[in-house]
Amino acid sequence: MKNTSSKVIFIIILLLCLLGVLNSPLALLTGFIFTILFGNPFLRQSQKGIQYLLKIAVVGLGFGMSLIETLETSLEGLSLTTLSIFLTVALGLLVGKYMQLDKKLSHLITSGTTICGGSAIAAVSPIIKAEPKTISIALGIVFFLNSVALFIFPGLGHYFNLSQSDFGLWCAVAIHDTSSVVGAALQYGEEALLIATTVKLSRTLWIIPLSIFSMFLFKNKTDKIKIPWFILGFIVAILINSYDLIPNSWSTNIVFVSKRLLILTLFLVGTTLSIKQLKETGLKPFLFAVVLWVFISSLSLLYILKF
Repeated sequence: MKNTSSKVIFIIILLLCLLGVLNSPLALLTGFIFTILFGNPFLRQSQKGIQYLLKIAVVGLGFGMSLIETLETSLEGLSLTTLSIFLTVALGLLVGKYMQLDKKLSHLITSGTTICGGSAIAAVSPIIKAEPKTISIALGIVFFLNSVALFIFPGLGHYFNLSQSDFGLWCAVAIHDTSSVVGAALQYGEEALLIATTVKLSRTLWIIPLSIFSMFLFKNKTDKIKIPWFILGFIVAILINSYDLIPNSWSTNIVFVSKRLLILTLFLVGTTLSIKQLKETGLKPFLFAVVLWVFISSLSLLYILKF
């Protein structure tokens, strides 16, 4: 009976997300509280749903962007992206060694912090032959910090009086996972959302050189590199919108639905977090992740404010 009730409530919350009743942070928090109270009756489906729905939503957001503006935004964020990636990876290697963390765990956390959260961890883990428990710990830490970012970044953006353009750039660099990047930017404004999505996806392409670096770091040259193909869909959507290949009303509706899917995705992310998982993580890996996150957040904010 309890299981049936939890399934019904779960589905009702999904509908509330799609109807726009819940915003980004509330959807995430609702998912987390729901799991504490009822557990997740659709855990496996939720995990798969996060992967697919996020990619579909990101591609859909491309229908609201123009090619010229996207290229300009990507170029504007290129210097900060490059600087932050190189410095954060270097810091991760040094701090991980100093703290005597498991080399694979510290590298996965560094990869997730540096580029795009769960996607980077998923891409790098088979290359370095990480154990399932190591992958789970890295994902748990990254998703937890993503959740924190979703709540605190919009407030910090207003505190530092960041423009929508600056906030979108900061989100794309300083927040780990794409879902939380677009969730935070969605609260800040339309321009912030477009810039954050564009810069984050261009940043995601760094998975390829990071994967190659990981192969040499762990002396493994046998596994294939996973390329985030959904980025190609995002580019195609931008081209379709830029050259008016479909009616404007279609593009508007696709973007509208995509934003609702992002909110639904954040609810699903919340349902995959658990207090037990966070306790099992241990203090040292968590502190390591916080050090990297504070570094990349502070570095990128300082760069944006000064340059």
